[in-house]
Amino acid sequence: MDHRIHDLLAPVPGTARQIHSFHYGPQNAGGKVYIQASLHADELPGMLVAYHLRQRLGELEAAGKLNSEIVVVPIANPAGLEQVLMDTPLGRYELESGQNFNRLFVDLSDEVATEVEPLLGQDATANVQIIRQSLGAALARQVPATQLQSQRLVLQRLACDADMVLDLHCDFEAVEHLYTTPEAWPKVEPLSRYLGCQASLLATDSGGQSFDECFTLVWWHLQQRLGERFAIPMGSFSVTLELRGQGDVNHALATRDSLAILNYLVQYGAIAGDAEPLPQALYPATPLAAVEPVATAVGGLLVFCALPGEYLEAHQLIAEIIDPVTCQVTPVFNQFAGLLYARSLRRMATAGMVIAHVAGREAYRSGYLLSP
Repeated sequence: MDHRIHDLLAPVPGTARQIHSFHYGPQNAGGKVYIQASLHADELPGMLVAYHLRQRLGELEAAGKLNSEIVVVPIANPAGLEQVLMDTPLGRYELESGQNFNRLFVDLSDEVATEVEPLLGQDATANVQIIRQSLGAALARQVPATQLQSQRLVLQRLACDADMVLDLHCDFEAVEHLYTTPEAWPKVEPLSRYLGCQASLLATDSGGQSFDECFTLVWWHLQQRLGERFAIPMGSFSVTLELRGQGDVNHALATRDSLAILNYLVQYGAIAGDAEPLPQALYPATPLAAVEPVATAVGGLLVFCALPGEYLEAHQLIAEIIDPVTCQVTPVFNQFAGLLYARSLRRMATAGMVIAHVAGREAYRSGYLLSP
């Protein structure tokens, strides 16, 4: 195992932070898997899963069973991890800029396309290497102006040449679910089954330039621009894993999830061995554009009437909003049928607040598809 330390740009003297990456298995072996946890720093289940993964990866490396390099970053957001205000962790947005830590990663699609166009040919394997080298060089030329930019660049540089990128997150209160692209779904479907995902949400470009899409979109844009003339495969696929809710930090669940990921890596070929038989899929993959963000029109005490994991028919009661002053009760219904896969942790709603997400089957949204 190779432990590497990556310094971030210090915002002021005396406040230097670092990202630690742990590299297992043969480097330059022709395959690379990148796994990071807690990019939203108040989402901690993935950090515990990374701990369990590292214990097992060390054993597998010692036994010579790693066919690919596997990189684990257990703390992807040291800057956000210490944002605690009056005992409340604030790890989703940087307090100085207000920016989401998982948005606005650098988009280098045009720069890479311009550079590689005269170098590409009909050899897909050679083209992948040319594109990866160009992307790595383009990222190396970036000069960050803030700590947040430097943190994003460190993560992108670590993962830009990976065949597979797994970004470990969680929701507020939720069942296990994931986000990936329609193009990657055939490869990702076994992972969804091993994890027992109750929702698998697909979008090529959900907006916001999130970490997972800052890799897949490079390859997708190259295919759109140059694919008619050159052999350009999807040289990377990414998955955001939502490991239930923020309170689901325990060894039993983390052990289960880490074993699911390891089984998937065996099935994928990154680890030698025999994978466990694939479990049955719990729910079909659906478009992210079919997800209904259920909002309340009024504020008040939020009392849920449906649980994450429940399948809801159209116009089913999800929650009641109670005005403690007037005693008025306002019911909140979903518009479309689907699986309630996530809901808010807050129990005092504000007018216009999204309180739950329901995975429907028919796309009806477009444009920016993510939460803020």
